[in-house]
Amino acid sequence: MSAPRARIWDALNDPEMLKAAIPGCHLIAWSGAETLDLEIKVNLGVMQPTFKGELILSNIVPAVSYTLSGRGKGGLLGLAEGSADVSLADEGSETILTFTANGGASGQIMKMGKAIIGNSAQRIIDGFFERFGIAAGVEVIPLPRENLQPS
Repeated sequence: MSAPRARIWDALNDPEMLKAAIPGCHLIAWSGAETLDLEIKVNLGVMQPTFKGELILSNIVPAVSYTLSGRGKGGLLGLAEGSADVSLADEGSETILTFTANGGASGQIMKMGKAIIGNSAQRIIDGFFERFGIAAGVEVIPLPRENLQPS
């Protein structure tokens, strides 16, 4: 990203910036020192449930890294949960943001099939980085997919 690490860190902790960056996000607000309330509408193809839940930041090393974990209920569809380890590093005047994410779901969500859920999750991740760059006013240069390591 074409910005100093401190600026990217501030953007990653700004609810308005995150709301603008997360596809389908209707609400994200600090509810505690390390917790955020979240409401997000997810496009699962045939359905577009709204998930309401909480995000928790842990393992916080300011301007360097944190773990973001959350769980949300999508009405009758059940629960979805996930976590991501986010790290920032300097590369000259630019910042490298890396993350490793994992997640799961229960109930009716999984009956829709892993391919649908996985594609929806990937669209949210891809959309986040595209929109985060615009919202933060920085250039986001993704690594080619063949260079990405699966978690």
